[in-house]
Amino acid sequence: MADLRPYPFGALIRRALRELDERNSIFDLPVSKGFFGSADHDLSVRFHRHAPSSPLGPAAGPQTQMAQNLVLSWLAGCRVFELKTVQIRDDLQIPRPCIDMQTVGYNVEWSQELRLEESLDEYVKGSMLIEILQASGRLPVVPGFERVVFDMSVGYDLAGIQSDKVQAFIAGLQDATAVVDRLRAEIPAEYAAYRDLDFTTRLSDTLTLSTFHGCPPDEIEKILAYLIEHDGLHCNVKLNPMLLGPARARELLHDVMGYRDVHIPDTAFERDARWDQMEGFVDRLGTLAASRDLSFGVKFTNTLIVENRRSFFPASEKEMYLSGAPLHVLAINLVAAFRDVFGARFPISFSAGIDRGNFADAVALGLVPVTVCSDLLQPGGYGRAARYYDPLLTRMAEVGARTIPEYVIRAFGAGGEALAALTGVDDATRAACAAALTTPGGDLAAAAGPELLARWAAEAAVRNTAIHVPRATVDPRYALRTNSKPPKKLGSHLALFDCVTCNKCVPVCPNDANFAFVLPAMTQPIVKVRRDAGRWVARTDGEVTIAQKQQYANFADFCNECGNCDVFCPEDGGPYVVKPRFFGTAADWRRFVHLDGFAVEPAEDGGRRLLGRIDGRELWLEPAGDGAADRVRFTGPGFAVTLAPADPVATLDGDADGEIDLTQLHIMVWIRDAVFEGGAVNYLNALRDDGGAAATPEASS
Repeated sequence: MADLRPYPFGALIRRALRELDERNSIFDLPVSKGFFGSADHDLSVRFHRHAPSSPLGPAAGPQTQMAQNLVLSWLAGCRVFELKTVQIRDDLQIPRPCIDMQTVGYNVEWSQELRLEESLDEYVKGSMLIEILQASGRLPVVPGFERVVFDMSVGYDLAGIQSDKVQAFIAGLQDATAVVDRLRAEIPAEYAAYRDLDFTTRLSDTLTLSTFHGCPPDEIEKILAYLIEHDGLHCNVKLNPMLLGPARARELLHDVMGYRDVHIPDTAFERDARWDQMEGFVDRLGTLAASRDLSFGVKFTNTLIVENRRSFFPASEKEMYLSGAPLHVLAINLVAAFRDVFGARFPISFSAGIDRGNFADAVALGLVPVTVCSDLLQPGGYGRAARYYDPLLTRMAEVGARTIPEYVIRAFGAGGEALAALTGVDDATRAACAAALTTPGGDLAAAAGPELLARWAAEAAVRNTAIHVPRATVDPRYALRTNSKPPKKLGSHLALFDCVTCNKCVPVCPNDANFAFVLPAMTQPIVKVRRDAGRWVARTDGEVTIAQKQQYANFADFCNECGNCDVFCPEDGGPYVVKPRFFGTAADWRRFVHLDGFAVEPAEDGGRRLLGRIDGRELWLEPAGDGAADRVRFTGPGFAVTLAPADPVATLDGDADGEIDLTQLHIMVWIRDAVFEGGAVNYLNALRDDGGAAATPEASS
């Protein structure tokens, strides 16, 4: 349906904690695939005035739009959350599909898909649920690895940011007391102990400005000056790859990496800030922030605007945005060029093609945070982020570093040169630092002290950049020849039930919209019945076979039809299109009449009515209302009957204008029993009040 629906907070808690109890997973991510810190290493970093427990985080994008996204990122070891960019225009119609990860990564979505008020709620819900999970004591979080930072992101012009709506959003993250108190009351009775938690109410005092493509440099400066002076925020400005200029950008993209079929339009450079303009406003804004006792930094980079010459996105989209491997090379070259000018003066945040293979290098360059998006859209999803820590911890151990600053100083052997460049260091301290550096496992922190250690690491990061960037630029892992093979397709087409059961569609969905459920293996005859001369006549017309125990479905409230599950599904058709679709409310089921799917609503007898739409035919299944536990009322176009699903032909009673396909009855019963009833853990059966009836939160308009 492509309209995201916020999920009730109480049901979200119920779903997460039940799943943790019953399956040792949360939102379909096994706890065993998460990362919860290292007892031997302190991975904390400085971000503005905060000390998050790790530099890793999700970038502003599909992994930071809804509460469950934030929780999944946290489980995977992320500790700096760059919240999805919001703006005054919060009713945009995003083209569908909007994410193409067949090779390196393209998209046509660039802003939040929720209302501003809904976005605020989702971020607060995510923060509160993370704190509940931590307080539960049921996750192996290493002491010291609990500190998180929420970094808000806004765009795209000054008028919008000054508007009452966007200012209310910013104020709401600076003081979320009212939202926290409202959500606190929604914590289910069975988890009432968590209502007394001292939830964080100042969620954020930092902001990354997304300048987008074509924002004039004077507008960028005015926006940031307003955010610093009026809102009192520590700020980063996200800069665009066009700063490289047309010649260098195309040289890297076409000649060095071989992406000759990727075309950057001339207008992209004409609309964007030039390098000299960027230097000017960054220098002035840094001075302004310091005068207000605030910090200021930059982020490399936004996505790269390119011509849409592919067939994946709607033809109406003339431009699209490149991410992934080639963007990494462009962005890392911008880091080097920026440090050539500014040295260690400004902190740098980074997001471009980060994955397991380069995360440790990015950390060694002193980039904070190091944020990721495209790689988490690959098979394995959020669980991929937890694996980033293996090479980082290995390299820290190899160079004898227990902390991130020590690792930055030691990673590329530039620590001595960086130490020599520091000013204002007395001879005794300099000698102690040099001795610690040349001693395997030497305690750099004890020798330098915290303030000098930070300066030393910043100087080392500049030198590490000069060493690393030339190597990364020509590394074949970023070239076309390494990133041109799309996911394999088998040539078969998906069906409502059964598939190759690869499970790829569940983790590649950033919103956790796809889920698995269980049906028993069976062969069901296709029986069709009709009234003839006052009696029911049945005929058999083939059979339906359920061979795979595990089936897949889609929770429509969380599905924005991005298309990513279709990209990685080995079969054709798209799981979000073909597999059973479930709506969180009956209102949405009725609203989206062009979509097949299922929902529940209260029935007259106090039970629940299952609503179904199969091949465009609307069907209803509910208790028969005659006191017989084994009978149901089955209604559809031209028929209304009561019967026992276990023996439908013999127990039929009612009227029909034509033939009834009882296969649809069986599908409805299977769906009811597997998804809504019993002990399954999913978003549908978590939507229950304390009495067990389906909750029916009002659908968004």
